Formats: sequence, C-alpha cells, structure tokens
Amino acid sequence: MRRFSIYISMLLYAALIFNSCSKDSDGPGTPDPDPPGPEPSTLTLPKKEMRGAWIATVWALDWPRTSDFANTAYDAAVQKKSYTDMLDNLKSLGFNSVFVQVRGMGDAFYNSAYEPWSGNITGTRGKDPGYDVLKFMIDETHARGIEFHAWINPYRIATRAASGTAYPALHSAVKPEWVVDHEKIQIYNPALPEVRQRLADIVKDLITKYDVDGLHMDDYFYPDPSSAGTMVSDQPLYETMGTGFSTIQAWRRDNVDKAIELIHSTVVANKPQVVFSISPAASKTYNFNTLYADLEKWCKQGWVDILIPQLYQEIGNSSNDFQLNLSTWAQFSFSAKLVIGHALYRFGAAGNPAAFQSTQELVRQFDMTKRNAKAVGSVMYSARDVYANRIGVTDKLAELYSHKAVMPFAGREVAAPAAVPGNVKINGNELSWTAASGNVRSVVYHFSDLKAVGKVVAVTTDSKLNVTESGHYCVTSLNLDNLESKPTNTVEKK
Repeated sequence: MRRFSIYISMLLYAALIFNSCSKDSDGPGTPDPDPPGPEPSTLTLPKKEMRGAWIATVWALDWPRTSDFANTAYDAAVQKKSYTDMLDNLKSLGFNSVFVQVRGMGDAFYNSAYEPWSGNITGTRGKDPGYDVLKFMIDETHARGIEFHAWINPYRIATRAASGTAYPALHSAVKPEWVVDHEKIQIYNPALPEVRQRLADIVKDLITKYDVDGLHMDDYFYPDPSSAGTMVSDQPLYETMGTGFSTIQAWRRDNVDKAIELIHSTVVANKPQVVFSISPAASKTYNFNTLYADLEKWCKQGWVDILIPQLYQEIGNSSNDFQLNLSTWAQFSFSAKLVIGHALYRFGAAGNPAAFQSTQELVRQFDMTKRNAKAVGSVMYSARDVYANRIGVTDKLAELYSHKAVMPFAGREVAAPAAVPGNVKINGNELSWTAASGNVRSVVYHFSDLKAVGKVVAVTTDSKLNVTESGHYCVTSLNLDNLESKPTNTVEKK
C-alpha cells in the first residue's frame, strides 16, 4: 500500500512539473513576455557613504583663516568669505559633511553662558566678534547640502609650553576646584560629578540653540603623559572617591564612562535627531590604557552613534597598522556606524614614511575601507590639507569621490518615513517625478546595466533633472534622518 501511494504521488508531481513548464500554460507563474522593468527590490543601490572633513579651529589651524590658509583672519568679512570658499571647495569635491571645532579650549565659537568667546575669532579671548559665528557657519553649510557636526573637546581648557607660562584666567562660571593644572595642559577634572554635569549642560545649550546635525568629540579624555609633562597625581582623589574599584585605572575609565553616558542621554532627551560621534586614537589598547576611554563599552552600550577612529598610520605600519586597526574597530563598533579617519595631512609632507609620498596609499586605504562590511565612509584630517593638494592627493580624492554619495543613517529615527516618489518619466533629456511630501530630498540613481550596481546622480530638492547618459534611472526619497524609501521602478533613456 505504501509503495502504491508513492507511485501515485510521483505521477502527480511529474504532471505538475510538465504543466508549469509548458509554453501554453496560462498559470500565475508564467513570465510576462514583455516585462515593464525590474521590480525595485532587484536593483542594487550603491553603499551609503559619509564623506567628511575636520575643520580645526584651535590655533586657527583650519579656520578662521584667509581663503589661501596663509594667515589667521580676525576680520568678519574675511572670515565669512574664507569659510564659504572652503565649503564650496569641499562640495565640489563630493564631501557631504564637516566636523567643525566649536569648543576646543574651554572656549566657544558661539555666545555661551558657560565659556568665553574663543580668542581665535578676534585675537582676544572673551571678545564678542559682532556676529553669530556658529549660526553663520551652520546656515552656509546647510545651504550647500552638507551636514554640520559640532566638534567639542570635553576636558581641555588650555595648553602651554612649560610651567613658566601662566594659563589664561578661568571663565567666571568655572570653579577653580573643578580644574587640574598639569605641567603642559589644563583640564576639567574627569573624576568630578560637577564636571560631568557641566559638560551635559554645555551640550544641551549647544544642541538646543543651534541646528547642528551632530555632536562630535575626538580623543582628548584623560591626558597622555607623554604630552602633558609632569602630571598632578589623582591618587588622593582615588582614595577618597574610588571605593569599589580594584585599580585606579578602572576608576578613571568609569569616570569617563559616566561622562559619555550622560552626554549621550542629554542628546537623546533634548534633541534625539542629533547624532553623537567620537573619533578615538587608532589603537584600541592605547585608548583603553592611556586615555582611559573604553570605546568597546561605549559602542556596546549604544552610547555612540558614529565611531570615527583616526587611522593615521600607513598600511603595514609595524606598531599601528592601518589594516589591523580597521579590522579591530569593525569588530568592536557594534551598533555604531563605522567611519574611517584618514591622515590627509601626512601625504606629501616632509618626514613622513614613504607610503605617504604616493597617492596610492590613499587608494589602498579606501579600497580596504570599502571592502569592509561595517565601514560606511571617511573623514579627512584636515580641511587645509584638502586645499594644499600635496603630491596631487586631493586630485586623487576627487577621483575616489567622482560619484555622489548618500549619507548613511545613524542614531535615532525621528522624522516621518519618506514615501516612494511617483510618476517617474523621461522625456528627451529631462527626468521628472512627483516628489514625496514632507521635508524630504530625492535621490536619483543611474544604472548602465540593470544587473550592475547603480550610481548616485543627484541628491536634490527638485523634482526634475537633466540627464544625458543612456541607461536606466530610478528615484528614492530621503528623509531628515537619512532613511531612504524604496526605489521607484526604472525608466530607460535610450
């Protein structure tokens, strides 16, 4: 009986296969002899990519300077023109974000109740420059479709060459007992709860007053003894406050942990659309053991939205290999988006290894980064080195950025989802569509071959675009969180 059942089942199965393969079949599985184009889900869109530049303002390294970076600029009109010139240059090269240092030395590039105006703006610390510097920078940046990330240093107040030089007077809002004067660097004491709260208050003030896209911190946590000179011991404070910690190192790390957690929660509570990024030094071990920055924990806890390690050494470096550090941070970034910091300042500069005397080092670093599944972009240090173009490295960067890119999503979903655009059509050289409603941009993609990876043609607020390249086009919508809708069906330009 069992064998007979199997025999009947085989006959039925064969009949089903025959019918489904028959040219005369009108069943639902029959392919359309003239399909209208691929379903959107079959298209392969290019990888999202942050393309950023750090703009350092301490000692007016990148700004405020003249447009040729030759001199510090204290005149407001010169400052404004040099900033817009710099933005125009970055935009023309394909950059889509800047990380501008707005609080580098316990000072501010905006009117702050907590700290004085930066002396780098007017030449005099505490002097009002007569215009809203930060609003101007943000507005001009956004006008060019570029994101603005406000870069702050949490603890550093001042530096000096040696103890014979006095540190600048503290702002009236700063209590001297919050501050530690090491031989070469003056910092807020990371161990104090009052300091952590002050940092959170500064962050809240900054992100609620200004339309920043991100809050950014670099690798200045506990100072590195090799650059701080003779340091004031925190052993007495550890003995008082470090109960429950087996080592002073663990206590220091916990002090910084608490600051990072509080800053993250301050961002989320007050302006959750702002993304929080940190750019640690290249070596994970160095951050952990010397700066007492436990990046692995911060990423694992979800306190960091974007991780931007400063991978400033060449591929194959004997003690700090670019490739090894890239692999390490990819492993320990967890939910944080991984973006790689590149040392543009080293290319063509005297005294640097042979690898940095060739633009192929940058090409190889980009190739490794793009092949890494976690990495979603790059940030160049710094803007003045983009301008310098030593050994043609900026020309090479322009080649690497030859196609536009869409910024990856990071942080929290706050904006309404973007709807799929409608009515996509092409008439001659004009591609047009009905843009989705709301505060969205449209992304136009081109495919030379529908089986190939597409490329970004434009990220625009318009609903039409002049296109000349033959092939297939589709459009998506992008909301303020950088979350993208599904693509439309493609239309073909012959």
